[in-house]
Amino acid sequence: MERLIPAGKIQFTPAKDIAFSRLGVGFEKLDRDVFDPEKAYAMVSQIGVKKIRLQSGWMKTEQQEGVYDFSWLDQIVDKLLSLGMEPWLNLSYGNPLYTDIARVTFGAVGCPPIGTEREMQAWLNYVKAAVTHFKGRVKLYEIWNEPDCAYSWKHFDGENLAERDLRQNALEYGAFARDTALVIKEADETAEIAGFAIAHIANLEYVNNALSTGLADVIDYVSFHIYSSTDNRRAQMIKSLDSIVRAWNPRIRLFQGESGAQSRSDGHGAMKRFSWTQDKQTKMLLRTMLCDLHADIAFTSYFSTMDMIEALHGRVDNKASYLDFGYFGVISAEFDEDGRATGAYSKKPSYFALSTLAALLQGDSHAENIPYAVESLPSIRVNGYDFNGPSLQICPFRLHDGRSMIAYWNGVDILTATYEGTCSLCVYGQKNDNIHLCDLRDGTLYRLPEGMVEDLTNGGVRLKNIPLLDAPLAVIFG
Repeated sequence: MERLIPAGKIQFTPAKDIAFSRLGVGFEKLDRDVFDPEKAYAMVSQIGVKKIRLQSGWMKTEQQEGVYDFSWLDQIVDKLLSLGMEPWLNLSYGNPLYTDIARVTFGAVGCPPIGTEREMQAWLNYVKAAVTHFKGRVKLYEIWNEPDCAYSWKHFDGENLAERDLRQNALEYGAFARDTALVIKEADETAEIAGFAIAHIANLEYVNNALSTGLADVIDYVSFHIYSSTDNRRAQMIKSLDSIVRAWNPRIRLFQGESGAQSRSDGHGAMKRFSWTQDKQTKMLLRTMLCDLHADIAFTSYFSTMDMIEALHGRVDNKASYLDFGYFGVISAEFDEDGRATGAYSKKPSYFALSTLAALLQGDSHAENIPYAVESLPSIRVNGYDFNGPSLQICPFRLHDGRSMIAYWNGVDILTATYEGTCSLCVYGQKNDNIHLCDLRDGTLYRLPEGMVEDLTNGGVRLKNIPLLDAPLAVIFG
């Protein structure tokens, strides 16, 4: 990057100054009181993402049968709205008033109310109350969380989850979500409904079975999660999921509701004990979110705002079972003896990467078929030739202000390799003026020196030996 000419930085844009965005972030687990939202509001609203995911907390809201106290959630929803963000609700987890296993499970995580008619009716009553209460403030509702995972679709305490019937569970979830969706529409006919929040995007059999219950007729979206240390098959997996969903109902769109990487190697949760660092987290955030946006899904959301306990396998009688800290946040914190994120919250490098994406890809920014060709020119920089191998990833976009942007990186394995080299591109339909290269990790802008840009005189430019990293960079035209 030292060959380039510094030219300032992208100006980050707070959420209240952005009309629309396909970028989001998670603000989950407040039903379990895992962090102090008051200390996080200002930071999260300054990122510039619009959509923000909350969990509705049936157990926290209904502590006496038939009595719903949404005051705790009202405060959060109203504050986020006042900051220009768009909260959406994940309707999930059980209630010990009705379901036996929820009485021993911390946060009633993964305890579906399907054992008796009384449980199911109580759930539907709660859903109707929640949607009615938030009508006009919340537009999108997601039904349950990762039901295809053993921890999140449990039938009884002590169940042998390794031997569960995945087909039967998919049919159970499909019927459960179908009936829930009908109640949501009854309470608010303008509401949008997402099914699944599926954890394993490649499990098309699960999706197919669940949709066969009639669920495909009553939802607007299928949401998916991807936790992986590699992004090389991400676009194809999204395309495959989209194909099977559209076969059931072409009106249904996809969105990515939860995906991220840890910033430390000693965390719990997805990809635990992998050799994560803050730098690797930043690279993964950029690579995966660019891939999602280029796949033209409805939106993509990063997990999460805060470092917090995972608490997916906790038991109420064993505090140690839920003091399992995860480091997925773009904001870090310390933890008290009860596992609550405390201390001085601070921004990680990933925070600035997400802010850069939010500023650039706001509004109606979208994937565009900008014509380009990859070349391999002699490159003194690497004592040979430019890189043009199959791991070279290129994602062209049309930005909200009409400019063109080409994001690119060498998709080497983030956990085991780094890369610094060069590549060359011929890009057509662009002018050789006001070209900048942006380091998406922090929004730093550079101008390209003479000799790095060649005007092709026929409506194109050749970018010669431009920097190529394993972290995404972007060439911005205009």
